[in-house]
Amino acid sequence: MNKAEAKQRIKALTDSLNYYNYLYHVLDKPEISDQAFDALRNELSALEKEFPDLLTETSPTQRIGGSPLKEFIRFRHIERMPSLNDSFDFEDVKEWSDRLEKNIKDSTQEGFYCELKIDGLALELIYKNSALVVGATRGDGIIGENVTQNIKTIDAIPLNLLPNNEVIKNLDLFGLAHIKDRVLVALHGEIIIRGEAFIGKTSFQKINTQQAKLGEKGYANPRNLAAGSIRQLDPKITRSRKLDSYAYGIVTDLGQITHEEEHILLKALGFKINPHNTFCETIEDVRNFRDYWETHRDRLDYEIDGIVAILNNNQAFNMMGFTGKAPRAAIAFKFAPAESQTIIQDIVVQVGRTGTLTPVAILRPTKIGGVTVSRATLHNLDEIYRLDAKIGDTVIVGRAGDVIPDIKMVLKGLRNGKEKKFSMPKECPVCDQPVEKIREQVAYKCINKNCPAIKREGIYHFVSRRAFDIEGVGPKIIDQLMEAALIKDPGDLFYLTREDLLNLDRFGDRSAENIISSIQSRKSISLAKFIYALGIGHVGEETAIVLANKFTSIDKLKSIDSNDLEKINDIGPMVAKSIHTWFQDPYNIKLLDKLTKAKISTIKMATPQINKSSNGKTFVLTGSLNTISRDEAKDKIRNLGGKISNSVSKITDYVIAGSNAGSKLDKATKLGIKTIGEKEFLEMLAM
Repeated sequence: MNKAEAKQRIKALTDSLNYYNYLYHVLDKPEISDQAFDALRNELSALEKEFPDLLTETSPTQRIGGSPLKEFIRFRHIERMPSLNDSFDFEDVKEWSDRLEKNIKDSTQEGFYCELKIDGLALELIYKNSALVVGATRGDGIIGENVTQNIKTIDAIPLNLLPNNEVIKNLDLFGLAHIKDRVLVALHGEIIIRGEAFIGKTSFQKINTQQAKLGEKGYANPRNLAAGSIRQLDPKITRSRKLDSYAYGIVTDLGQITHEEEHILLKALGFKINPHNTFCETIEDVRNFRDYWETHRDRLDYEIDGIVAILNNNQAFNMMGFTGKAPRAAIAFKFAPAESQTIIQDIVVQVGRTGTLTPVAILRPTKIGGVTVSRATLHNLDEIYRLDAKIGDTVIVGRAGDVIPDIKMVLKGLRNGKEKKFSMPKECPVCDQPVEKIREQVAYKCINKNCPAIKREGIYHFVSRRAFDIEGVGPKIIDQLMEAALIKDPGDLFYLTREDLLNLDRFGDRSAENIISSIQSRKSISLAKFIYALGIGHVGEETAIVLANKFTSIDKLKSIDSNDLEKINDIGPMVAKSIHTWFQDPYNIKLLDKLTKAKISTIKMATPQINKSSNGKTFVLTGSLNTISRDEAKDKIRNLGGKISNSVSKITDYVIAGSNAGSKLDKATKLGIKTIGEKEFLEMLAM
């Protein structure tokens, strides 16, 4: 990127960041996530470092927050309330630690104090003669807002510090008796405290449920709701939101030598401190602390997006000073983001097992959730129109259900006029045969039944874990078999011999025998899995189970016409027609005949163990589960008489929300559908 291009990009990024910052901090109406905002700011920061003469004092990288709201009295902090530099990579954190050690010898040997980084609103509290006199927001770090009346509605924030004798008793108990004289003086003077206000997940869910009942729009996230609640003109509204708070720092010098002692002092004075914050002796301990909470954060009733690591020795901390507006001796070690910002470099088309064409965005590689992502689904042409996505656009990418990358939003303010529109091809990119738009659907399909892509994807599906589950036979081996003309359809797999495989590259006696053995071991399968493996259009796992419960054999199913199929619960006209048409197709008739001759047999499905808490109930899963996989969760629900749905609707009974839950959770909240976490879900199944 040359200087002229960099100047244009910096201006676009600056304008966009200022706009999103205004929406978030002033109007409390965010359009993008904190992670996406951070990604844009990081890109701007990188460009400013590369072209330092383009850096301006008004750049978003040189400020902490937005302008204070006009409804409150402005408040000037005695000392700046700093922001923190962020890192997602342990190597960066290790380099940070090495720099500290290099600048102040033996400083890191005294360890680090680590805190959970709560997604809330930073506060400053001023106590005079042990009474709360001022509660203020951070604002831009220098000027905040006086919101004392609202602060007083938070039960976790004491209106008065503990009585002097109680404080002295605590100092003796906590091993800080040597500073009690200084603390006593301060109790009769001024003490400045800093902390965080936030709304717990339970309270947030209740508030959004109430919003839905009133027909109002739900709040985007707990952090935004906490900020809006603190800025309410009527303290009664703030009180109704049930905010919580943890104190994390003392500005006043009370004789504390370490940051750990500050937390002990806060407890002695009567503040609520986070019980999970801890001293870490080494930088490796810091990493372990962060990694533990990344996988266990669902246990908390509040949102966290990482940890904060602070050089424990206060003298060394102060000696390191600041870089920009962040202290050098503290760092936010964040969790791997669920979203990132990148650029669409191209849009290509994939052909699925039913011939459906799916547009896929080729992205400038970016990391999401610790995984490098270079492709994201655009689903269909209607979705491209909805997003208004073009080649060259800057976009926000997320991982749907923490698995499949997809594009969440196009940042149109960053366009430079060189973006290109995408058009669906008129011919299949694999077989060059005509493509048709399916009536009353958004799908475009290749109509050539002999298209290699359709056959290939169909075989991939047939051997997959949720279908025939043929271990060792994956896409690479299927590709080899098709290229060698050893298979044309899934049925051919069961006629392969050891000698066939020995003619392929990288196959020896042992590997060939293992593959043949694996294929032959799957000749007996449940009827539901068999139906699902056939790849019938619109027939997923749940529909396959419905059909298997209704019919005892594939022969009975294929003889039913579409009208009779429509009479079955959960089978609509489109699905019924698709099933009936599939069984009339000559190609599919030959496939079934081939499977029959290969002696593939189906076994009766196990009778569900009736569980009163799940029997007949419909569940939707969203986000990532920690102790079991999604597939295991689905199996447990089915085995206990429950049903699975991929979408949230009024007939949904429960939404199981794991980490990084997405739009399904938002919809459940709006509809007032009960949402449960992984722990509650497992307890329900055990009942």
